[in-house]
Amino acid sequence: MFYRLLKLIGGPILKAIYRPWIKNADNIPVDGPAIIASNHLAVFDSVFLPLMLKREVVFMGKGDYFTGKGWKGKLVAKFMRLVGTIPVDRSGGKAAEAALNAGLARLAKGELFGIYPEGTRSPDGKLYRGRTGVAKLALRSGAPVIPVAMIDTNVAQPIGTKIPRPKRVGMIVGEPLDFSRYRELERDRFVLRAVTDEIMYALMNLSGQEYSDEYASVVKARMAAEGTFKGPVPTGSTRTKDVKPQLTGDNSTEKSVKTEEK
Repeated sequence: MFYRLLKLIGGPILKAIYRPWIKNADNIPVDGPAIIASNHLAVFDSVFLPLMLKREVVFMGKGDYFTGKGWKGKLVAKFMRLVGTIPVDRSGGKAAEAALNAGLARLAKGELFGIYPEGTRSPDGKLYRGRTGVAKLALRSGAPVIPVAMIDTNVAQPIGTKIPRPKRVGMIVGEPLDFSRYRELERDRFVLRAVTDEIMYALMNLSGQEYSDEYASVVKARMAAEGTFKGPVPTGSTRTKDVKPQLTGDNSTEKSVKTEEK
C-alpha cells in the first residue's frame, strides 16, 4: 500500500527534481520471478530503481539501514521498512539465511526481488567484489538475474551528504542472465563465485565503473582507519577471510587471502 502511495505522490516530485532516465526497461519481464541485481552507489538506489520500474520490486538491504542513529538514521530505517526492504545481517549465520529465505519466498510467488551483490555502498564510485548471496538466490530459485546499473546516484547523494543535490540520475537494464545450467551445484562454492563474478562483470560493462577485486566493506574499514572515509562502516567488515594484506615495507610480493564464502 505505502509502496504504491509513495510512487503516486512522491514520484512526480522526484522526477521533476532529478529527471531520472531508464534504458532498456523492456528487459524486465512483465510477469514471473526475476532477481534484480544492482550496483550500489547511494541510498537513492533504493528510491529511484523502484520508482522507474512498472513492477513492484522489494530489495534486500544491509541491516545497518535499520539501526541508524539520529533523525536521518531513523528516517532511513522507517522508509526501508515501509517499502518492504528485507534486512540482511552481514555477520552471516541464521540471520543471513533468514533473509535469503525471505527472498526465495518472494520469488516463489512470481515476484521481483532486488539485491545489491556488493553488500554495501561503494565508498568511491568503483564497483567492488560481489558477495555470493545473489548466486545462492539464483541457483535455488531458478529465477533469471537481471543486472541493473545505477548511474550518478552517488553524485546526487554522496556518502555523508545531508542534503541531496539536484543531479540527474539514471539506470541501464541489462539482458537477463540464465544460470539454470548450475541448478544442481548450489553448494559448490566455486560455482557460486563463478556465477557472482559473471553478474559483476555484466554490471561493470553496463555501468562503466572501474572494478576492484576487494569487498567494499573491507575497503571502507581500511579507509576509516586511515581517516579518509567518514561514512558508516559495515559490521563484520574486518573479518580475516575478507582482508587482502598490503605490500610489506620490504617490497615483497603481495599475498592475498582467497578464501571464499561458504
